[in-house]
Amino acid sequence: MHTDVVILGAGASGLCCAIACAGRGRDTLVIDHGPKAARKVLAAGGGRANCTNTDIRAADYHCANPHFVKSALARFSPADFLDWIHAGGVATVEEPGGKVFCRDGARALTRFLLSEARRAGARIQLGTRVRDARKDGDVFVIDTEAGSVRATSLVLALGGKSWPGLGATDCGYTLARGFGLPATELRPGLTPLLAGPDMAPLCRELAGVSLPVRLTGPCDITGELLFTHKGVSGPAVLDASLFWREGETLSIDWLPGRDPEAILAEAGRQEIKNALSGCLPKRLATALCQHLGATGPAAGLSPKARRKLAASLAAFSFAPARAEGYAKAEVTLGGVTVDRISSKTLAASDIPGLYVIGELLDVTGRLGGFNLHWAWASGFAAGGDI
Repeated sequence: MHTDVVILGAGASGLCCAIACAGRGRDTLVIDHGPKAARKVLAAGGGRANCTNTDIRAADYHCANPHFVKSALARFSPADFLDWIHAGGVATVEEPGGKVFCRDGARALTRFLLSEARRAGARIQLGTRVRDARKDGDVFVIDTEAGSVRATSLVLALGGKSWPGLGATDCGYTLARGFGLPATELRPGLTPLLAGPDMAPLCRELAGVSLPVRLTGPCDITGELLFTHKGVSGPAVLDASLFWREGETLSIDWLPGRDPEAILAEAGRQEIKNALSGCLPKRLATALCQHLGATGPAAGLSPKARRKLAASLAAFSFAPARAEGYAKAEVTLGGVTVDRISSKTLAASDIPGLYVIGELLDVTGRLGGFNLHWAWASGFAAGGDI
């Protein structure tokens, strides 16, 4: 069988690419090994599909080339995406931080994407594993368990290694290497961080407690932290996982924007833990006082002891043992290197007809709709060129 375009991967980027190139009259076949299309879209945002963010900038993405994402993002903005899906009947709600969710859940968005792809004329073949892909003269040969397909253009949209429970594999990196396109170091991203033996008891004791914090060290992030039985999670921690490397220490400010020394100085004869309970969750205030050896009334602290305790509250050292891993990661940090990929078209510069899009590339966004928007934007950029 011969077709104009084969897109490997029926996720967010692959479907957008199919919509764009089939809409331009290209005979388009999408192949995916899974039983359902858009599996990560269905799981995104806890099933609510945090589909974009109204305040997207290139600085929100990690990439070896910080300018690489600018072209695709400029040509398909959050406003463009929202106008498109709203016209298709998908309603959205915006939440703090510019996060946009689908009002009727991820299934509504997935139904829209599949409807658009089929309306454009794209064919979607699910449950088909790809064994190999190679170039033979001017065409690509894709060997699958259902037979071989020949295509003029080939798009690698197979995603990363995150969420293996949804069927994610490293197949995309293997196929890219076969075309001479290497990947950077791969790590789980947007993932919880596990506590070492020194902090594990504290985290277990505080499991379920959440609060706004500021994390510094390898990063500078303000947001919610959530204690778990294994360590820490929450939006601030997930974003910090993009920067943190094993062996590094995070500094936690438990009272961002407040002066802990002034709080202690004004507490008078209040017990220290009670004074801190006025501005921290009670369980956390009690546990921190035990951990830091702070007992008795605040008035009993010498100026030096008060300064030391305040400094510990503003810069609490937390050295994670490791990231929780791909099973809990929302994205793969790293990917196919972008130095031989066009930032405008997502085409491989020295392999005519080959495109690499979405999470498979060395492009990783922050938490909050940034990664799905990169999928839409990169998919349309490639589909508009094929």
